[in-house]
Amino acid sequence: MNARLKGKRALVTGAAQGLGAATARLFAREGAQVLLTDRNGEEARNQADMIEREFGPGVAFAIRHDVVSQGDWEDALGYAQEVMGGLSVLVNNAGIVLTGSVEDFTLDQWRQGMSVNVDSVFLGCKLALPLLRESQPASIVNLSSIAGLIASHNFANYNASKAAVWLLSKSVALHCARQGWDIRCNSVHPAFIRTPILQDLVGDKDETAIMAKLARQVPIGRLGEPDDVAHAVVYLASDESRFMTAAELKLDGGISAM
Repeated sequence: MNARLKGKRALVTGAAQGLGAATARLFAREGAQVLLTDRNGEEARNQADMIEREFGPGVAFAIRHDVVSQGDWEDALGYAQEVMGGLSVLVNNAGIVLTGSVEDFTLDQWRQGMSVNVDSVFLGCKLALPLLRESQPASIVNLSSIAGLIASHNFANYNASKAAVWLLSKSVALHCARQGWDIRCNSVHPAFIRTPILQDLVGDKDETAIMAKLARQVPIGRLGEPDDVAHAVVYLASDESRFMTAAELKLDGGISAM
């Protein structure tokens, strides 16, 4: 343990699996207390239990949390205040991938993707700011995607929603700076990472062939791992990045340089 996050109190959404679970574990390893939230409250609790078995009691907590519900956000933030005594880091990680062209989506499907990917970040940032102001220096890390910077014909909803997260993050950062608060807000933009969401995109196709095809699209020649992203989130959550705000951190193996 390097204790890069000693004294930090963090909330990570979508922490039952994938990037959220990896981030929560690394936060605990670096000395933070962490509240894992997810619609799958049972699995979030399982992840928290595993973290505590590794790093000790009182390190990880869990609560069921639907990120599109304002009431659930209020409950989760109230629980953070109760069990950790406040909040100094918010990681908006929860999200979904809906594929299809602009002609493929119904309005309800479109709204679903925007709600989970964008409304959740709006609610999290807005409602967490009062707690973050009490624990400055504080940090908000919003998980966008390289798909928020580079478009594809069959990612209309995902492109639009993740681009919204990108610019919303900048707006939040500038708002905090204008108010004179030491609260930073940055976005992270991964490419293909080995997570359950990537598995969902494979569906019933040959997984080995699909993963190899995706890896060939990455200049560095491989897919990313959850810890590749989690390490970057640790940096943005830590005081090492005190001068970094309103920025985007690309973790794409070189895709955006092509």
